[in-house]
Amino acid sequence: MGTNTIRKSWGLPFWLAPVSMIAVLTLPLLAGFAGVLLPAFGYFPSLGGISFTFEYLFAVTEKPGFWHSLHLSLWIGLATTFLSLVLVAGFFAANWGSPTFLRIQRFISPLMSVPHAAVAFGLAFLIAPSGWIMRLCSPWATGFDRPPDWLIVNDPMGYALLLGLILKEVPFLFLVGLSASSQINVDERLKLARSIGYGRMWGWMITVFPSLYKLMRLPVIAVIAYSTSVVDMAIILGPNFPAMLPVQLLRWMNDPELEMRFIAAAGAVWQLGATLFAVLIWWLGEKIIGCAFRRAAIHGNRLAKDGWMRGGVSGLMLILVTISVLSFVILFLWSIAGFWRFPNTLPDQFSLMRWMANAGMLIDPTANALLIAVLSTGIALVMSLGCLENEYRHNIEFTPGALRVLYLPLLVPQIAFLFGISTLLVRFGWDGQLAPVVFAHLLFVLPYVFLSVAAPFRQFDLRYLRVAAALGVNQNKAFFTVRLPLLLKPILLATALGMAVSIAQYLPTLMIGAGRVETITTEAVALAAGGDRRLIGIYAMVQALLPAIGFVAAAFAPKFLYPNKRYFAS
Repeated sequence: MGTNTIRKSWGLPFWLAPVSMIAVLTLPLLAGFAGVLLPAFGYFPSLGGISFTFEYLFAVTEKPGFWHSLHLSLWIGLATTFLSLVLVAGFFAANWGSPTFLRIQRFISPLMSVPHAAVAFGLAFLIAPSGWIMRLCSPWATGFDRPPDWLIVNDPMGYALLLGLILKEVPFLFLVGLSASSQINVDERLKLARSIGYGRMWGWMITVFPSLYKLMRLPVIAVIAYSTSVVDMAIILGPNFPAMLPVQLLRWMNDPELEMRFIAAAGAVWQLGATLFAVLIWWLGEKIIGCAFRRAAIHGNRLAKDGWMRGGVSGLMLILVTISVLSFVILFLWSIAGFWRFPNTLPDQFSLMRWMANAGMLIDPTANALLIAVLSTGIALVMSLGCLENEYRHNIEFTPGALRVLYLPLLVPQIAFLFGISTLLVRFGWDGQLAPVVFAHLLFVLPYVFLSVAAPFRQFDLRYLRVAAALGVNQNKAFFTVRLPLLLKPILLATALGMAVSIAQYLPTLMIGAGRVETITTEAVALAAGGDRRLIGIYAMVQALLPAIGFVAAAFAPKFLYPNKRYFAS
């Protein structure tokens, strides 16, 4: 029985999945924009705003430090994206197919799952004046017997935040590049480049990178959107006086003076404009660099002697991975540290007393985080599988425009529409409840889950379904008893990824939950204002371990449940 015969059965209404997905990805954004734009232009009847005005759009620019905050958002967003992309592209060019590439790849995937706040705390504990790096170098190399009075974390220009963002975005872009490279014939292009005398790196940049970047453009823009509007990492690592614009907006939104709601909404419009301006600058940079690449290719530059460049890029990637690993180690050390005097390399003693003393306080935030993650990821998984099955049954593939809709929540600054959604929830009395938080997380979980499970689903060997149909199994039963069991491993990995994304969400939980839905992430970031490193270490460790446990379980559960079954790779 052929494929066409299989597809004649309509079965369950899978056509509802793409409709639901489009609604979930677009309607909240539209509602959020309406909830921001109307107050920004003075219309907020609940607070006495009954006429439209440009007053607040101008008033926000007169707030102390506004322009510097806007400048910080722009330069940190663009610098993070540029440096992360250069490092990933350079490492791919220098080490594609080498043992070094495979070794780094093993470390990159786990680093992707570590929440942003945990990375920020670990980095802060590592590079602070009293951090582990300074302890390792003191007093034998620095002469310090007490922490120096240096402003490293929360520095005015945001260099610590820039490093923290790079630590998170490099693994993301690395995995995106790895996925995109499977869609183009990299090895054949490199052989052609080497055969006419091109160096390893320049040959890769000329023959592979242009095609690869076309497939990576949307994720790169998503990095720009996130980096220009990040809140949780900016609170932990970023400047304070003034802070980045998104942090300022969060403070204005929580201001007891109700008039500040208009200012905050106007600031959110400026934040959206800043992100769009950053994307415009990036687009112009693409044109300039693309022109430079074409001119270099026309002139026939080979750059065959690139050993020093390959060594430099590999060294930088190794340093980045080492910093990430050390950040996790120092979190663990602080979580079990007793008395730890500077400049001692290790604590005088280790103790689990703080873990036991705070165990009761960890239960509710951890349970809430897991519940929200399970619900949002479960809904995202059902919608993604339904959408892909509908795609198969009706022979419909996602167009580039549909993919843009999928990326939409990642391409828009969170604070530019979450404030509007929270305002509407307050208006209807739905704020501070669990269900809106779950659906807010779904906005950001759904794209990751769909993109993670789509490739294995589409690569499924259809001969299994043909055999099932020949044995009289209807299409719906074949979906549940043949396709899904064979795709168990990638489905579990997509579930683990979705839960990791949900657990890491700070701003959606804080704003949609109105501060009343506590998760391990919101509690950990709230501790940033305090100075108890042991307590911060405990909360950050729990936050980092939850996704790690999920990925370990996803990797080993299929082998444990069905040791003799062959699965499709993710």
